[in-house]
Formats: sequence, C-alpha cells, structure tokens
Amino acid sequence: MKIAILPGDGIGPEIVAQACRVLEALRSDGLPVETEHGVLGGAAYDRHGEPYPEATRRLVHAADAVLLGAVGGPQYDKLDRPLRPERGLLAIRKDLNLFANLRPALLYPELAGASTLKPEVVAGLDIMIVRELTGDIYFGQPRGIAVNELGEREAYNTMRYSESEVRRIARVAFGIAMKRSRRLCSVDKANVLETTEFWKEIVTDVGREFPEVELSHMYVDNAAMQLVRNPKQFDVMVTGNIFGDILSDEASMLTGSIGMLPSASLDENNKGLYEPSHGSAPDIAGRDLANPLATILSLAMMLRYSFNRDDVATRVESAVKKVLAAGLRTADIYQPGCEKVSCTAMGDAVVAAL
Repeated sequence: MKIAILPGDGIGPEIVAQACRVLEALRSDGLPVETEHGVLGGAAYDRHGEPYPEATRRLVHAADAVLLGAVGGPQYDKLDRPLRPERGLLAIRKDLNLFANLRPALLYPELAGASTLKPEVVAGLDIMIVRELTGDIYFGQPRGIAVNELGEREAYNTMRYSESEVRRIARVAFGIAMKRSRRLCSVDKANVLETTEFWKEIVTDVGREFPEVELSHMYVDNAAMQLVRNPKQFDVMVTGNIFGDILSDEASMLTGSIGMLPSASLDENNKGLYEPSHGSAPDIAGRDLANPLATILSLAMMLRYSFNRDDVATRVESAVKKVLAAGLRTADIYQPGCEKVSCTAMGDAVVAAL
C-alpha cells in the first residue's frame, strides 16, 4: 500500500502526525504500508512558489492513495488567486479525477449532547452525502471578473454538467445506497436552474438501473432546512459540487463537531484522497489543541475504499469508539464530566486502544 502523506497547513501537520502514528501501529502489526511525504497548499507555495508543484503531482500519481491534512491560512489571502492554497486542493482533485466525494455524518452516541440540536433529533444519525467534486460552478468556464458593456465591473461563474459526469456520480450514490438502507435523495434546484433540472433528469434515468433503491428528489433550500428539522429522514444524499459543499458542512455540525468527520474523494478505480472535513484552523495551529479523530477516521475510510481492508478499517473505527466511550475529548467536543485532552493525547489513546 503506497500512501502519499500531505500534511498541509495550519493544524494539518498536527492531525496528520496522529494518523501516521495509527498507521505505524498497524504497520507494526503486519500491514504492508509504504509512505512518502509531500507538500500541498500554502506549505507548497512556501517551498516551491506554487500550491500544487510538479514534485507533489508525481508523488500522488505514483501512490495508491493520498492522506491530506488541511490547506489554507490568512497569510496567503493576498496572493494572486492561482497561487492560493485552495487552488492546490482544487488542482489535485481535478488532476487525479477525484469526482466522487463521500462525506459521512455519523453521530457517536457519546456525543449526542455535543450537537446543537436536541439529542432526540440527532440520536442515531447516520447519513452519507455523495458530492460530485470535479464539475459544477467551481470548475465551469467561462469565469472571471471583467468590465461589462456599461463600463461597470462584474464577476461571473458558470454552472455546467455533462451527462457523463452526472451519470457516473449517480451510479456511485446508487451503489452506496444498495449497501445501506436502499434509500437515495437527490438534491437539486430544478425549479430555477436548468443545470440541475438536467441533473434530476439524468439521476432519474440512472435510477431505472437500480429498481431496489427508493429514489426521491428535494430542492436544495428545502434539504438544508430538513437537515436541521428532521435529519434522520435521510440515508444517502447525492448532489452537485456547490450544493454538496454547503450541505455536508451543515450535516457535520449535527454530529457535534466538524472535527469528527472524515471524507473520501475517489476516482473511478477507488484511488482516493482522504482528508478531514474541517479546515486548517490557523487560530489553534501549533497549540496541540486540534481534534485528530476526523483524520484518523479518514485513514479508516482509505483502508476500506482504496485497499478493501474492511477488517483493519473496523479496527481503527472501534479504537475511536473505545476512546470516546472512555470519556476522552478534545476541546471541540468537550462536555462537562469528560476528560479534556490534547491532540497528541488523543492520538496516544487511539494507538493504545488498537
């Protein structure tokens, strides 16, 4: 198993270090793993003058999977747009054709009280959001800032999807639904946007290939409201890039903290980039306060999806559950009566629980 490690910026190096400790413990148990570190985002700009340098591109193409921390920081905000850390993240997704983003929102029973919603609303929550990752308004052309015919500056972006892009993400979502409760909700804005009217048409057509799956459709504004009102009505959700970006962050907070949620971004052969759903949190970087569990759980997703090692993935997930059951909490998920621990101490506990 060849894994490229990209710690990134902010708290990225701290949380990735704990995931690497878990990986090393598994290697000591006989898991055949090779790792190599590289840079992406602001760290890459600092070293190479660009957020996705050629050395990193060669590294990730040679790897079977990629583990990423987080990218970005206020010190890069004044850079020209192509040089900003986030452009490196978009570039690696596009370069590796990582079109399917899987973001689970799973509430651990011990954290029901950490959610901002009532425990009875979120208890037992287990949602998988499937987000298309390489199309939509984030990548559509034309785009830019220009002076219009009235002499006024204006900005524009283009939302667009091809039929093949919609079909392939729909098939991923239906396939995941087949392994769960066989319910899939497709989220669009078909009453206003032709792009998502087209999305709805294609998803409906793909649904005929999966008659066992109950397919429903929901407008994105209603879906955002329903995630807060009655989130357990959902099992698998599939949507485009921009809607998925927003809804998956909303769903993450139902679980108490975005610091608990992993993600996977896969190509057609299940080669993937695995990263926590949260950002680089520069305000706490270097203070050993970050929650490494989302990154450790991202490692578990890697073992499951890219390496077909459900057995090892389950070991990692069980270790996380054991640590939470023991009452250990980083600051973002702390509740009275629990033991507040550092990022490193949380890593210690997960390694010990393995």
